[in-house]
Amino acid sequence: MSAEKVTVSIIKADVGSVVGHARPHPSMLDAARNVLKDAQKAGTIEDFYVTRVGDDINLYMTHYKGENNKDVHGAAWECFQQATKIAKKMKLYAAGQDILTDAFSGNVKGAGPGSAEMTFEERGSEPLLFFMADKTEPSAYTLPLTRIFMDPFTTTGLVIDKRAKQGFDFEIQDVMANKKVVMSAPEESWSILSLLGDTSRYAIKRINSRAGIGPAAVVSTDKLNMTAGRYVGKDDPVCICRCQSGLPSVGE
Repeated sequence: MSAEKVTVSIIKADVGSVVGHARPHPSMLDAARNVLKDAQKAGTIEDFYVTRVGDDINLYMTHYKGENNKDVHGAAWECFQQATKIAKKMKLYAAGQDILTDAFSGNVKGAGPGSAEMTFEERGSEPLLFFMADKTEPSAYTLPLTRIFMDPFTTTGLVIDKRAKQGFDFEIQDVMANKKVVMSAPEESWSILSLLGDTSRYAIKRINSRAGIGPAAVVSTDKLNMTAGRYVGKDDPVCICRCQSGLPSVGE
């Protein structure tokens, strides 16, 4: 019988900042923490961490509800709603910028906030690395991820670890046309790079182990301007990477 799978979710949004696009006010982060504390008490999430990069509020959550869960995304939505109220009351810059709809419709996809989620069977030790970026685009992680998962001069495990040697499947998203393709490394490495070279259109969405370990990395590829239909600011992608034991090591 397989173990229960855990889901790690990062949901982020820019809903207001002190002094231009700099940082959210501490009271906005506190409001988000209070919402997630209630969600934790209700059993919606297991654990959480609230932080920020630049002017973006980032919500880290672990739970057993699966990806795109209405209750988990609803808790995140409420965090951003409460933070927006504070930002508007304090007349902060770009209050509610990333909130593109008036009502929550089941998950945050298409509503403005970005998200990266992965579900996997937890190992005995489960090291995770999280990356956050502000004022860039979804392809911001393309270079480091291709170096990590495709380049043996960066990750020696690709040639000495029997599981890592089986390679990885790359889900590449066309962020303009909302299409995706799955390609395998090392066999299709050059073809993968030929797509990812167009950083304005193609970005890595997900990387999966071909050794049965499950997801290795996931990136938020939401293009805010494409969703809104107008310019509302740069994109602020987040990324989750699993490490060690058949996956790239933290030291590398």
